[in-house]
Amino acid sequence: MGEQVRVPSGWNNRKGNVENGMKTAIRIDDISPAMDWEKFHAFRELLERYGVKPLIGVVPDNRDGNLNRGAENPEFWQYVKQLQESGWVVALHGYRHLYTEKKGGMFPLNGFSEFAGVPYGRQVEMLEQGREILESHGIRTDIFMAPAHSYDKNTLKALKQTGFRRVTDGFGSRPYRWMGMVFYPISFRLENSFKRKHGFTTMVVHTNTVNGKEMEKYRRILEEEDVVSFGEYLEQPPAGRTVFGRLAEYLLALVKQMLVKLLQLRDTKGKADINRAKN
Repeated sequence: MGEQVRVPSGWNNRKGNVENGMKTAIRIDDISPAMDWEKFHAFRELLERYGVKPLIGVVPDNRDGNLNRGAENPEFWQYVKQLQESGWVVALHGYRHLYTEKKGGMFPLNGFSEFAGVPYGRQVEMLEQGREILESHGIRTDIFMAPAHSYDKNTLKALKQTGFRRVTDGFGSRPYRWMGMVFYPISFRLENSFKRKHGFTTMVVHTNTVNGKEMEKYRRILEEEDVVSFGEYLEQPPAGRTVFGRLAEYLLALVKQMLVKLLQLRDTKGKADINRAKN
């Protein structure tokens, strides 16, 4: 328990360090045995073309049917271990990826959660069991990736208790410390992040649902922006984060959740109008 994971070597460091421009690392969510392997391999090929090694969120005991897009890969765990050995970074992506709580927690990008609202003792059990599954396949990590980005104070306490030290979430332009954990922020809005003159952020990718248009967007980003491997992000020294900073982050996440809901309502209404016009 509590073993610090070595930052892997071999990442892309084409353009120097944090002082020399805005850098973007990549995380891929929902890695599980029956995911859409065709799309995942296509995205992996794109990353390899540009020498970028991402963070991958591995679900240790997936029970979420929405993540299953085909047959299970019987070599899944060996494949993940090989990725880690080649320089990809692995995070524990929850436990079973089941949303049992209608809570957004401390980072309410969504209004549901696998962890936020769950009693502390149960959260400790989930993290321990998830970690044991990964370690039974020779995969070690001290990085946590919360399903739906949602966690609460009990989650952070449980993470410390079970030996995790780092979390991929939050907003900001560099890693920061909070409640004994180091957070590696994601992008609030990618287009704005690219305009910054310095710092780090994370682009979140779900290969299960990526389409051709999005793949082209990712290709352009890899071609035109300073995209680095996640290992380089992990080497950056964390800053402090005040209570006011956390409050601002919470409000931004809440605003983004509301904006997404409004866009979804608009799209639903637009489709309904089109269907009525056809009839």
